[in-house]
Amino acid sequence: EQIHDRVAEIGAAITEDFREKAGDDGIILISVLRGAAIFMADLAREIKIPCEMDYMAISSYGNGVKSSGVVRILKDLSSHIEEGRHVIVAEDILDSGLTLTYLLKNLASRNPASLTVATLLR
Repeated sequence: EQIHDRVAEIGAAITEDFREKAGDDGIILISVLRGAAIFMADLAREIKIPCEMDYMAISSYGNGVKSSGVVRILKDLSSHIEEGRHVIVAEDILDSGLTLTYLLKNLASRNPASLTVATLLR
């Protein structure tokens, strides 16, 4: 129940923040597979403006449970981020921040209008 309420709060904040500036194009939600996919789906249901969803697979863990320090893209976005679109990265759990930092640099190079992170747990 607490998680549901928090996701609803985040969705309402995104709706409020992006209602006017995103226009008819809406926003692009991006999640890192696999962990954040369910969080992003729940979040998308709570956002009351148009949103497109896409996924990336990124790893800094290799075969272990401790970060290796090397980030790799295992699966890139299926769609193209058009310059000027507002992008929100949905992250369920922020651990070391290494993967997210890499992802944000990568996405920023694609020239979105804005790049924001919605994190459930830190």
